[in-house]
Amino acid sequence: MQPSNFAARVGKWSAQHRRTAILGWILFVVLAVVVGGAIGQNDLDDAAAGSGESKRGDMIVEAAGFPDESQEQVLVQGRSADDPAVAAAVEDVVSRLERIDGVTGIERPLASQDGRSILVSFMLRGSDERAETLVEQPLAAVAAVQAAHRDVRVEEFGQVSATKAIAEQDAKDGKQSQLVSNVLMLIILLVAFGAVVAAGLPLVLGATAVAAAVGLVGPVSHLYALPADVAELMVIIGLAVGVDYAMFYSRRVMEERDRGRSVEAAVEVAAATSGRAVLVSGLTVLTAMAGLLFAGNPIFVGFGVGTMLVVAVALLGSLTFLPAMLAFLGRRNWLEKGRMPFITKRRHANKGQSRVWGAVLTRVLKRPAVSTAVAGGLLVALSIPALGMQFKNPGFDGYSRSQPAIQTHDRLQAAFPGGAVPATVVVKADDVTAAPVQDAIEQLHDRALATGRLFEPSRVEISPDKSVAVVALSVEGSGTDAASERSLDVLRSQVVPATVGKLAGVEVAVTGVTAGSKDFIDAMTARAPLVFAFVLSLAFILLLVTFRSIVVPIKAIVLNLLSVGAAYGVLVLVFQDGHGEKALDFQSVGGIAPWIPLFLFVILFGLSMDYHVFILSRVREAYSRGMSNDDAVAHGLKSTAGVVTSAALVMVAVFGSFALAGDQLAKQIGIGLAAAILIDATIIRAVLLPATMKLLGERNWYLPQRLSWLPETAAAHA
Repeated sequence: MQPSNFAARVGKWSAQHRRTAILGWILFVVLAVVVGGAIGQNDLDDAAAGSGESKRGDMIVEAAGFPDESQEQVLVQGRSADDPAVAAAVEDVVSRLERIDGVTGIERPLASQDGRSILVSFMLRGSDERAETLVEQPLAAVAAVQAAHRDVRVEEFGQVSATKAIAEQDAKDGKQSQLVSNVLMLIILLVAFGAVVAAGLPLVLGATAVAAAVGLVGPVSHLYALPADVAELMVIIGLAVGVDYAMFYSRRVMEERDRGRSVEAAVEVAAATSGRAVLVSGLTVLTAMAGLLFAGNPIFVGFGVGTMLVVAVALLGSLTFLPAMLAFLGRRNWLEKGRMPFITKRRHANKGQSRVWGAVLTRVLKRPAVSTAVAGGLLVALSIPALGMQFKNPGFDGYSRSQPAIQTHDRLQAAFPGGAVPATVVVKADDVTAAPVQDAIEQLHDRALATGRLFEPSRVEISPDKSVAVVALSVEGSGTDAASERSLDVLRSQVVPATVGKLAGVEVAVTGVTAGSKDFIDAMTARAPLVFAFVLSLAFILLLVTFRSIVVPIKAIVLNLLSVGAAYGVLVLVFQDGHGEKALDFQSVGGIAPWIPLFLFVILFGLSMDYHVFILSRVREAYSRGMSNDDAVAHGLKSTAGVVTSAALVMVAVFGSFALAGDQLAKQIGIGLAAAILIDATIIRAVLLPATMKLLGERNWYLPQRLSWLPETAAAHA
């Protein structure tokens, strides 16, 4: 069955059986939420989330039965490590920690090379959940020591305490971002529809689709473990596509009503036109998201599963619940309740077309060659900085320096470089306590320190069954910068092969933050071509079948790649080169997070296709009714410019609010997505798309004779 026929039939059925469709959707959402809450999410294990050698090392440690422990460190700083005030504070710290149940492995205090700092390391024993509760006691003890010894600085930093502090700040940032995006979204929808009820319907669809999809994560995650934060991504994507689809559908119904059609007729026309565009858009987005399944990393696969799930649910709601609600509200004249007279009057006067974009389009179509050259040149210029993109995981350097936990990290890093994010050498043997293995581990330690690239503090842990030893060594730099990678290279290529790597029957792997980041970058670089090829190929086939033209899909792919390239360029200019540090309140780390480009490509390619399919569907519809190519382009663009702009602004508001976060990763995602969507909805859709369609003329719809077997779509005869 053709997409248009299917969408039309489902929409017509839903409008005629609106009570069944509405109640069915509500029941589906409630059941999904209840079942998901009862089952709970099965989170992806951290050890299984890595790549390459570091993943192998993490898996060995995971299987070795090490007790659940997390390292914490207390930094004591004064005029000198020999200062009696410093010594008294250190003694007080150790004394208080020894009295806390669950605190183990308190190490001998270590002095820094500059002689101003003392480091006290200890372990928190227990699961992550228990450690998060238990860490409150050491934090309180450290605070008490600080209060009792005001002449020195006493502060704690570690995996658990830092994660807890950062999570609390992220929660505050998230609430602020959500409030800002929700307010902006509501304002945009009110301006777009000119009525409170009509503006609220897209939000209802988006919110219910997200709720149902997040609920379904529970049972799905027990078939395939998903990342713990997959729901956060699903909320963003689900809200964006849900609101977009509802806007496309609802605006078409309102346009048909403005033309004098009955409610039933308006919904039926919208189902056969906008409903078809929504279906094709949804399938294209699903195709793009499926590319994440080929990224070769469980985290990406999990994100792919989650985003595909929420898009599929939003698509289902758009084809069933939405036309039923439009018919229900329309029959009771509720759709335009809460009218804003000025906006409604303007919509009627302009016949649903945007005067601003109409004026822009008139000029673009008058000089298509110049418009193509100028707009294309601008996007190419924006894309050029992307050629110099460097990959760097921001790590702790990516957080706002105003956070106390990050300030502590910086002081700890300055006094004991690499101590907070050590490299670990995992050694697996029949008995790691045997003399040859112990001798090799001692040689590993001594050779590592002799290189000048690895430092104290260091430690050695042995599993209960004595089959695995973990040797931790401090690296240069912050753990994710070039200095840390040099330390890793020395450890992997020189130190390990000359020591534990020579032992027969022993398995060795280097892991840790630096190794995990390096292995992840290598894996992404290797798999990226496959992801790109998959997404582009399937998108080409889908658009070819939908529009029965070989030119349309080629041009769509080229234009989308231009918008993605320009977004990459913006990311490099802002986050790698540091243009905008003050405005966005961040400190450049000199690179882009390694997973961001691939992630953005998949997300952006899918979302930008929404607009492309929606616009081209209107153009094709007009062309099939007998309009000339030029008139069809003008009609299609003018009639969709307003809703596309509004939909794009909604996405920009949602994504742009991430710039308020203190985490640079969130900023990179938000700015990258917002920039690409803005570029796509303005330069691409308002200038390059109509200009190139004007230049190509009838060739837009060229289909080689050998592909004439492709089925005609209903849009071609609308």
